[in-house]
Amino acid sequence: MVPRGVWCVLLTCLFCTSSAEKDFFTSIGQMTDLLYTEKDLVTSLKDYIRAEESKLEQVKTWAQKLDVLSATATQDPEGFLGHPVNAFKLMKRLNTEWGELESLVLKDMSDGFISNLTIQRQHFPNDDDQTGAAKALMRLQDTYRLDTQTISTGELPGTNTDVTMSPMTVEDCFELGKIAYSDADYYHTELWMEQALKQLDGGEESTVDMVTILDYLSYSIYQQGELERALDYTKRLLKLDSAHQRANGNLKYFEYQLAKQKKVEAEEGLKEKEEREREKREVSEKKGRPADYLPERRKYEQLCRGEGIKMTPRRQSRMFCRYSDNNRHPLYVLGPVKQEDEWDRPRIIRYHDILSNSEIEKVKELAKPRLRRATISNPITGVLETAHYRISKSAWLTAYEDPVVDKINQRIEDITGLNVKTAEELQVANYGVGGQYEPHFDFGRKDEPDAFKELGTGNRIATWLIYMSDVPSGGATVFTDVGAAVWPKKGSAVFWYNLFASGEGDYSTRHAACPVLVGNKWVSNKWIHERGQEFRRRCTLDESD
Repeated sequence: MVPRGVWCVLLTCLFCTSSAEKDFFTSIGQMTDLLYTEKDLVTSLKDYIRAEESKLEQVKTWAQKLDVLSATATQDPEGFLGHPVNAFKLMKRLNTEWGELESLVLKDMSDGFISNLTIQRQHFPNDDDQTGAAKALMRLQDTYRLDTQTISTGELPGTNTDVTMSPMTVEDCFELGKIAYSDADYYHTELWMEQALKQLDGGEESTVDMVTILDYLSYSIYQQGELERALDYTKRLLKLDSAHQRANGNLKYFEYQLAKQKKVEAEEGLKEKEEREREKREVSEKKGRPADYLPERRKYEQLCRGEGIKMTPRRQSRMFCRYSDNNRHPLYVLGPVKQEDEWDRPRIIRYHDILSNSEIEKVKELAKPRLRRATISNPITGVLETAHYRISKSAWLTAYEDPVVDKINQRIEDITGLNVKTAEELQVANYGVGGQYEPHFDFGRKDEPDAFKELGTGNRIATWLIYMSDVPSGGATVFTDVGAAVWPKKGSAVFWYNLFASGEGDYSTRHAACPVLVGNKWVSNKWIHERGQEFRRRCTLDESD
């Protein structure tokens, strides 16, 4: 039996949280380290269990031996002790061996495990990581229109059947519902509490009781204006716990409000009834949408699901795949690059087989130790800050730190014909759970005159984006203004101009990175600036050029 004090230390180590923000959930690449941390802890825990079992086995053997001896000795105590050896051994047992047994029982076998746990605890995720991962699941649920049953069973589109997935428990579903509830997100509270209830009704054992789930569920439904359903769940709760104080209060309140509502409806004329039905339809359509939901969000989510605008046959006929030597560049005359038109307006080009697997692995190796939560530039203050709509971690690689980075920079210059000496460093990004970057522009707009002032290289004239991994499901780059969707393909790169030849911003390049549903998305990008392009991309006032 583990001493009480040891368990107090163990629980303290397990559940204390660090004040430092770790943001593990924003990078799948860094989260892989947590698996190895957990594996090491499991090994340490099994060592501790074996030590405890060995100790208990010794105690058990001792007890069995003495049980037999005592049973025999007490049948004829005087006769037993009449033998001098038995008398000596009794003295020895009580004076020495029972003391040794006491020391064995009191021996703490958990020191190694507790020590390892304490060391590893500094690498554990915190409450923010758990909340972030939960919100990511809900974001995926909305974007890809997934029901809670699909998520709970883990049967997501694009899931590798060889990958082991443990289904979500009642406790897991309940936790998601609680996190939504703490944000006053009653829509998702309802969905996940209903899933928890469904699994409980299906016979799954749980430490979460049905009364608690029904309490959350009835209130979240009431908050969405569905009095009759809220009342039904409240009655079900009271059948299980008739003394539940809050439920009894809610029952009276819901019944009163429902009677009042029906009275008003009975007195309404035809016009008022039509108006009320219209309002109900509007509320139903908006159900589940966040308060800041914009029309663009709907288009963004449609594109992420592959429901993009289809080109007309005439436009499609002007899209080609070709071998390009970039105006007979010496490096590409004998080995031209594979070029594919992804979209016409704005012109988006994909280049295939740009990076080899070994180059990709080297870039990831260089970037992984310094991945930090990706930031955005505040359009008002210009200060870099994290944002809920950009879930990823990034690192910047300079050309001089490794020949591979220098080669990639030179390759970008050779293929695009643009000067990369004034470009920003190569940025490497790894997306996290439900990782995304909502619609944005890469270039600085007129209302952001100081966007890149400190660089002294002008605006971002073009973007070069390299996909360093395949993504089984989700993770597309979508252009919300024009309806284009570009899907990740490992080793390929896409290129587009952010500015017209006149220097004016091309607002049709507004784009986003869709949430990663299944997989691990790695990208790297190069933002090329205006300075140094004066003779490479000549200025013209004709924006169609």
